[in-house]
Amino acid sequence: MDMAGKVVVVTGASMGIGEAIAKVFADEGASVVLLSRDAGRAETARHRVGHTDRTLALACDVRNREEIGRALALTLHHFDRVDVWVNNAGVGIRESVADMETPVLRELFETNFFGAIACMQAVVPAMREEGGGTIINISSVAGHIPVPFMALYSASKFAMNAIGKGARLELKRDNIQVLTVCPGYVRTEFGEHVVANRQGNIRPQSVRGITAERVAHAAYRGYRKKKREVVVPWTMIPVIKLYQLFPGLVEWGMAKAMRNVPAGKEK
Repeated sequence: MDMAGKVVVVTGASMGIGEAIAKVFADEGASVVLLSRDAGRAETARHRVGHTDRTLALACDVRNREEIGRALALTLHHFDRVDVWVNNAGVGIRESVADMETPVLRELFETNFFGAIACMQAVVPAMREEGGGTIINISSVAGHIPVPFMALYSASKFAMNAIGKGARLELKRDNIQVLTVCPGYVRTEFGEHVVANRQGNIRPQSVRGITAERVAHAAYRGYRKKKREVVVPWTMIPVIKLYQLFPGLVEWGMAKAMRNVPAGKEK
């Protein structure tokens, strides 16, 4: 697949997975628009990505439909089309279900879930006019396996998985592909962008995680092959299957990891 002449838009592109995806597509010859709440950070990422002659950085908060519409309009003004839209913008949370506060819950869903839907609804008409396109939703393995103290984050990713796979069937007749990418633990600065962080992390210190670049390349391969879903690393696939078949066994392992996490909310 020749990416020359293709236009790719990536939300949450100022760092981590979003920036890595922008670079992969740009390296392959596509024109890329990097979106972020902070225009300055998006511009800095654009220069790290390179190919500045065919990249563009714009401010866009996916919680605001007007900003999404403005970013889409500017993209169409500069590049005339959108071939791939990547929903990567997201925030995290570490909090117990018993202690999470409603405003925090709403803030996370506004970004992780409703923001992704708003972007899909905005870009689909433009893709229909061009005869097709691809939407890539960056979800998580946590969208298959609920994670203690990250249950709200997991819920938003479970919802994104359902929306992506349902929309894939609905949009097939429009020649619009929908790919859901589910990374496991990734070594990025994502942990610094949480709406609440008042509980311990049950992830063992020995687990280093994968790089954002590995996720980006897996997403690009999935796009090329028109896949429904990509799980990265592949070693998480049997863990997901194990949870589906024997949830008690996986929950036992999580409970064991939770023994060192303090009970109750930190003051």
